[in-house]
Amino acid sequence: MLIMRKRTIPALLGALSLSLSAYAATPDQWTLPVSTQKLDNGLTVIVSEDHSSPTVGVSVVYHVGMRLEPKNRTGFAHLFEHLMFQGTPNAPKGVFDKAITGGGGRNNGSTRPDFTNYIETAPVSALDSIMWLEADRMKTLDFSPASLKNQQDVVKEEIRVNVKNQPYGGFMWIDISQQAFQKWENNHDGYGSFEDLEGASLDDVRAFHRDYYGPNNAVLAIAGDVTPAQGFALAKKYFAGIPKRPVPPGSDFTEGLNTKEKRIEQSDALAQAPALAAAWKMPARGSRDQAAMAVLGEVLAGGDASMFYQGLVKGRELALNLDNLYGLTGPWEFDGPTLFTVFAVYKPTSSADALLAAMDEEIAKVVKNGIDAATLQRTKTRMLADWNNKLESFINRADTLAKLQTLWGDAKVVNQIPGWIEAVSSSDVQRAAATYLTAANRTVIDRKPVPKVAAAPSAAPAIEKK
Repeated sequence: MLIMRKRTIPALLGALSLSLSAYAATPDQWTLPVSTQKLDNGLTVIVSEDHSSPTVGVSVVYHVGMRLEPKNRTGFAHLFEHLMFQGTPNAPKGVFDKAITGGGGRNNGSTRPDFTNYIETAPVSALDSIMWLEADRMKTLDFSPASLKNQQDVVKEEIRVNVKNQPYGGFMWIDISQQAFQKWENNHDGYGSFEDLEGASLDDVRAFHRDYYGPNNAVLAIAGDVTPAQGFALAKKYFAGIPKRPVPPGSDFTEGLNTKEKRIEQSDALAQAPALAAAWKMPARGSRDQAAMAVLGEVLAGGDASMFYQGLVKGRELALNLDNLYGLTGPWEFDGPTLFTVFAVYKPTSSADALLAAMDEEIAKVVKNGIDAATLQRTKTRMLADWNNKLESFINRADTLAKLQTLWGDAKVVNQIPGWIEAVSSSDVQRAAATYLTAANRTVIDRKPVPKVAAAPSAAPAIEKK
C-alpha cells in the first residue's frame, strides 16, 4: 500500500467534502447502499445489497499495477494477472473458470497503473464457491516453470495481436505515456518488452505474490442479492485465516505539469491514414479541478456533439474520427499522474499542425467564454446517465466500489461523484481549460503511414509460337 496514499487521502476527501457538501445529495439522486467492514488481517470488505436479481457481482482489487512492478520487468504486473488464472495446489488450472462459467457466470481480470482487478458475476448460489476460489488464490498459486512459460507466451502473443500487428499499435496510450511522463514508474510500457517478460523468473513471481497479494493490500466487494451480514460472514469464513503480509513502500511517482510542448513523429507500416494523439497532464486525483476536467473532456471530445468532433470532423473536415482517453481507466479511477488524450485519424490532405490549431481554437473559446448553460447541463446529464447505467450491472458496481475504496480510501465516493459533476460551473471549466489544456502541457505524437513502394511493372508474357 503506497505511503503517499495514506498521507493524502484524508486531506483530499476532506477538501472535496467541504467544498461540495451542498451538492452531496439531491432528491432524485440514486444512492447506492454501501456497507464496509475491515477484517483483522487488513482485508476491506464492501457489500452493496440489491435484491432486484438473484445474482451477484464480485470484485477483488489489489493495490498494485504497472507503476509498482519491478524495474527491468516491464509488463510483469500484467503477466502476473495472467498467472492468477493458472490454478493453485487446491484448485488446478481450469477449476476457477469452470466453477463460475459452468453455472452461467463469467469472470475476467485486468491490469492498470494503480491496481489489478479480478471480477466475477454469477447466480447468487455460486457466491460461496467464488469466495472460496478467490481466497484460495490469495493464499498461494501453483508456481511452476510450465505455467510461467505458458503465460509468458500468451502475453507475448497478446502484444503481437493488440500492438505489433495492429494499425497505430496502441500509440495513443503506450507511446504517449512514454513521451509525456518523466519518471520510470509512469512512462514505461506496462504491456512489457519481450526481453523483460522472458526475464521474469519463478522467484520474481513468488515475491510479487508475497509482497502485493496479501489481504491487507486488497479490497473485496460484493454487489447484488446478498445482505451485508451474509457477505461479511462469507468473507470472514474464507479470508480471515489468511495472514497479513508486509507491503513494500511505494516510490514517489508524483510529477508536475509539463512546461514545454513535446512533438514526436512516428511511422506506421500498417496504417492506411495518418493519426494524431494529443495528451495533456490531468489535475491530481482529489484536486478541485478533477471534476471540472472530467466535464471539460466530455464537452470537448465526448461524442458526436462535442466541440472537437463538430469542429474538426464535421465542420472543418480535417479528421475522419475522434475519441478521448483518461489514461487507462477513467476520470475517477487513478492514483498518480495520468493524461487526458485526444486521438484522431485524419485525412491525408490535412496535417497535425492543422488539427492542433483547430483544437487550440476550440479550447480558446472555452477559456474566453466558458460553456453555455444548455451545453453544460446536457453534458452533465449525459455523464450522470452513463455513471448510473454502468452501476446497474452488479459486476460493474462491485468493481467500481472496490476500485474507489482502493484509490480514495472510501467506497462511498460512489455516491459523491454525481454531486461533484453537478457542482461544476462554467467558470470551473474555464479554469481547467486555462490551467491544463495549454500547449506547454501538451505532448503530441503524429503517426504517419509508411509510403507504399510502387511495384515495378512486370514484363509482358512471351507468346509461345506453335
